[in-house]
Amino acid sequence: MSIFKGAGVAIVTPMKENGEVNFEKLGELIDFQIDNGTDAIIICGTTGESSTLSHEEHLACIKYAVEKTNKRIPVIAGTGSNSTETAIYLSTEAEKYGVDGFLVVTPYYNKATQKGLVNHFVKVAKSVTKPIILYNVPSRTGCNILPETAIEIAKQAENVKGIKEATGNIAQVATLASLIKKNNLDFDIYSGNDEQVVPLLSLGGVGVISVLSNVAPRQTHEMVASFLEGDVEKSRDIQLKSIDLINKLFCEVNPIPVKAALNMMGFEVGSLRNPLTEMEDEHKEALKKAMIEFGIEVK
Repeated sequence: MSIFKGAGVAIVTPMKENGEVNFEKLGELIDFQIDNGTDAIIICGTTGESSTLSHEEHLACIKYAVEKTNKRIPVIAGTGSNSTETAIYLSTEAEKYGVDGFLVVTPYYNKATQKGLVNHFVKVAKSVTKPIILYNVPSRTGCNILPETAIEIAKQAENVKGIKEATGNIAQVATLASLIKKNNLDFDIYSGNDEQVVPLLSLGGVGVISVLSNVAPRQTHEMVASFLEGDVEKSRDIQLKSIDLINKLFCEVNPIPVKAALNMMGFEVGSLRNPLTEMEDEHKEALKKAMIEFGIEVK
């Protein structure tokens, strides 16, 4: 059974002027997402600036998201680390708060072998009971979960139930989908790239873990829901209409542009933690133009 189907938002972490986490604003964002059809909240992922949150802040954000969401939709906690023991710690603590699942990124910087990836993910999976979605994003981690490796992990740890595929390599996704079917596994594929949602759904994917959903939750939900309901043309139309906005949301490293976009929408999510810096004015104007053309109201 899928943790969720549809559009899950990789939600930002709002900050106060003094750099502290703004929990009140996080609550507003969660309500905005749920009110506009988002199918799951993914808290403390890359977009949530997890790499610059202390462990205490990280766990506090997860706890708050679970309590605020109050079982209206699933909450999936980003609990990955380049240290297996740290990933186990974050996962086991987050499970105590009642999360519905975990998003666990490949170990970054130390660049594990494929055998090392199996060892890492299986150990993390066996430390908890809730389902895990692997997060494969080689552009950030320097490490790629090969299709055969994902299958091996799922075979060894029955609560590993899916993967967020952000390689951008559709051929690799197709190979993975073929292996899932061949091995008769209960294992879901989620797009980790907003510009490739429809292509991935066409290979059997069940949804997206999305940056775009932060600013366009209704449209992103409808993109996936339409496809899953059989209206491929409507889904494709939303995908194509969103491409320019998606490109602008990634013209600087995520989450710099999406935080700028939310501030333009009046959400006042604050700034970013170093080493991330504010968006360049030239890029901000281009982003604003793309938002308006997509139908998003800016202040």
